[in-house]
This record gives sequence, C-alpha cells and structure tokens, in this order.
Amino acid sequence: MLIAAAVCPCPPLLVPEVAAGAAPELDGLRAACSEAVRALAAARPDCLIVVGPADRAGRGKHAQGAAGSFRGFGVELDVRLAAPTAEGMSGGGDAAGRGPSPELPPSPPTLPTSLAVGAWLLEHAGWDPAVPVEGLGVGEPLAAERCIEVGRELAGRAERVALLVMGDGTACRTLKAPGYLDERAAPFDAEVARALAAADTGALAALDEELAYELKAAGRAPMQVLAGAGEGARLKGELRYDEAPYGVGYFVASWLS
Repeated sequence: MLIAAAVCPCPPLLVPEVAAGAAPELDGLRAACSEAVRALAAARPDCLIVVGPADRAGRGKHAQGAAGSFRGFGVELDVRLAAPTAEGMSGGGDAAGRGPSPELPPSPPTLPTSLAVGAWLLEHAGWDPAVPVEGLGVGEPLAAERCIEVGRELAGRAERVALLVMGDGTACRTLKAPGYLDERAAPFDAEVARALAAADTGALAALDEELAYELKAAGRAPMQVLAGAGEGARLKGELRYDEAPYGVGYFVASWLS
C-alpha cells in the first residue's frame, strides 16, 4: 500500500555541478526537493520506488545501485541509485564496524536522466541505503490506463510503499521556453498543481495525454503512475514548489498519511 509519495522535477540543472554558474537560481527548488525526500524517509517505508520518464533504452526496472551519469552534460559526475554501502554488503571495516569501506566497482551507466537526478536527490538528502530502492523508467507514450495499472502494481509490492516521482510540467510557459509559448500550458500546469496539492488521484488520472505531449509535459506518465498507486490510500497533499523557471513547469509535492 502506498503510504507516502514525493513529486520532484528532473532537469539535470537540479544538480549544481551541471548548473554551474546558474546553480543559485534553483536553490529554492533544491531545498524543496530535499524536504520532500526527507519526508519520505520519515514515513519509514518498507521500500522506495523511483519513477521517472525515460527513452526507450532506459525504460523498465533499474535495480538498487544502478549507475547513472551526468557526463553527457559536460560534468564528470556519476551517481548510484541508493547504492548499498560496501560495509552493508560485506561487513567491511574493523570488528567494531569502523574503518573505511571500499568503493563499489564501476559499472556502465544505465539510469535514464530522470532517475539519475532522483539518485542524486536521494544521496543529497542522506537516504538510508538499507531501505530497498528500485527505479522504474516509464516511456512517454505509455497510455494513461496502463500507467494507472502500473501504479496499482507498485502499491501492492509491500505493506508500506513509498514513491519518488520524477517529472516536469509543460515546457511551453514563456517565449524562451524549450517549446516556445503556448497559452494552454499555464492552465495545464495549474491543474497539475491543484491535483498534487489535493492528492487528487482522479485529476491526475484524467490528464490529457495528447495535450501533455503537445506541451512537452514530461511528467505526465509518471504522475499517472502515482495516480494509480495512490488510489484508496487517502493521503494528504502538500504543494511545496510551483514555479516555471526557464519556461518549464516544476512542481515539488508530498503525499503523506
């Protein structure tokens, strides 16, 4: 059963090393994301599933410890999805549990960018790797009905399931936005924000797939996975962030019992 969820955007610019000189512009967004992830941890879930948009190569399940990279954005920064510590895997350190633990061996990056950003958020927030974590890359074309089914399946994984849902709103909020200005973008994002604030699963499930595609709303499918997972959970919503820097709608929300 779903007992907690957090929604965060997934631009690589959320990672300060990628944003470089522009990093301070998103400090407020980073702080909101950290608070949302810490709220997930405080809910004491049995497992966490990180859900985010992915291209064809990144779709499907990604195991705990899967590697991601921001090297494609000109930064020599690699991440792991809540990688278990070497001590946790092999009892490293001295007899008292002290001493340095060897680093995990390198592996090729497989995480889609959205899940790599999610992995960075977990690390940044100090997520306990003893809590099982899994990633799920969702394709943009996935139909709403299937997204909802997937969400129901995820919620049934354990008695206390938490989701970290990575996804942006529209990319058409201003003239300089990636998708240029589209007057339909602001109302679309406003409805998403309202649904997240109210933990309204029905409203998320009803998001228009075609319109979301036209407005480049990369978070539509992951949010509809959340809609399926949250059915009947009676969680309370809190909208922590709702702005459109760079003309892209970014939301941070918590759903908690």
